[in-house]
Amino acid sequence: MRRALVLLVTCLTWTSALLAAPTELKYLLEPPVYAEVVGRRGEEATLPCVLKSKPAHYKVKWTKLEPGAIGPENIVMISDAHAFKRHGQLGPRASLRRAHSMDASLRLADLRLQDGGTYRCELIDDIEDESVAVTLRIDGVVFPYQSQNGRYKLTFSEAKTACEEQDGVLASHHQLYRAWTEDLDWCNAGWLQNGQVQYPIITPRPACGGAEPGPGIRNYGLKDKQRDRFDAFCFTSLTTGSVFHVAGSFSFEQAQQTCARHAADLALVGQLYSAWRFHNYHRCDGGWLRDGSVRFPVAKPRGRCGGLADPGVRSFGFPPKSSHLYGAYCYQEVLRSQ
Repeated sequence: MRRALVLLVTCLTWTSALLAAPTELKYLLEPPVYAEVVGRRGEEATLPCVLKSKPAHYKVKWTKLEPGAIGPENIVMISDAHAFKRHGQLGPRASLRRAHSMDASLRLADLRLQDGGTYRCELIDDIEDESVAVTLRIDGVVFPYQSQNGRYKLTFSEAKTACEEQDGVLASHHQLYRAWTEDLDWCNAGWLQNGQVQYPIITPRPACGGAEPGPGIRNYGLKDKQRDRFDAFCFTSLTTGSVFHVAGSFSFEQAQQTCARHAADLALVGQLYSAWRFHNYHRCDGGWLRDGSVRFPVAKPRGRCGGLADPGVRSFGFPPKSSHLYGAYCYQEVLRSQ
């Protein structure tokens, strides 16, 4: 009996070791040169996938992995040694780099906010399938957004629409976490793209959920998308145009007219955050934005420029649109000389 137990333990140990041991890929280079590729909206990114040997007959399939998605997989492209076929919404912007005969790397042109995520390069030879994963991270900025009706007024779908109307998308947990590591501290809880509600805290304080459990991402978990109401955390990236300020004392309507005279529109919140994040845009003057809010970007904090020690976009909320107290932040699609 004791001998049988020893043999059983030995077999289990060998089995665990075999399961834990990584399997070396025969055809694909692992790791795939870069495990993470960073790109900005409107630019091009190449996701590396290189063969180290070729089976006699094979195909390479690129797929964008969608955690929790139900239905067909999101195939981007299927290719062999001679031709390729594009698939889905990403297909028209996809191509193969083909830098050499062993190169199966995927190029994505005109990057969009929704393109970020994990992609799988899979070699299929009908006998042994292999795959490697590459993460595409869109370089951008997370910004909190609140309804003009006040705090915690948005259902999940309303939060999603609000972000899209401000030149953004609902942020992912990874994007919010990265923003927290870059010093985002915000007391109000907001929706994320997976239906969870979270908020980032750098300095724990009683007004922001107390001192425990310390700095980090506070998580309310998954909430009812139809019934529960919170704010939103939106994500945006580089824009193709420019934001500029027109000084004055305008009402909201006058600010719209002022931008129109400059062949521009009132800027969206996401466009102002993009200018602040990517162009270090700094202006101490409050100005109207298209959603009816008044904000200003601070790249170089000082006492008479919002009063806070950290850079950011300051907000005066949503004043009455008849107030003649503010300038205008305009957005022009074609780059404007400064």
